[in-house]
Amino acid sequence: MTLSSLVTALAVGTVLGLGGRWIVPAGRVVPVWVTLAVGIGAAVLATVVARLAGVYNPGVSLVEVVLQVIFAASGVALVAATADRPYNNGRGNVRRSR
Repeated sequence: MTLSSLVTALAVGTVLGLGGRWIVPAGRVVPVWVTLAVGIGAAVLATVVARLAGVYNPGVSLVEVVLQVIFAASGVALVAATADRPYNNGRGNVRRSR
């Protein structure tokens, strides 16, 4: 993994991790640091997968960046879909589920 690949993975993961706050449905409880960590981790994983698949250029390739975006967006969407959500106990009190 080259330095440029790592920097690109960090940038893509950060942008999609922070942007993931907009895809989280209303009422879901997901901390910002979780979407950020998942976005960065998935983008770095995509770089490793691209290198193992034989995508190797001296710099950053388009295939690698596309894989980073796909992995990071999928990871953030998965976290948002499975996040904790508040429930109504029938008495007007909204609490987080356990």
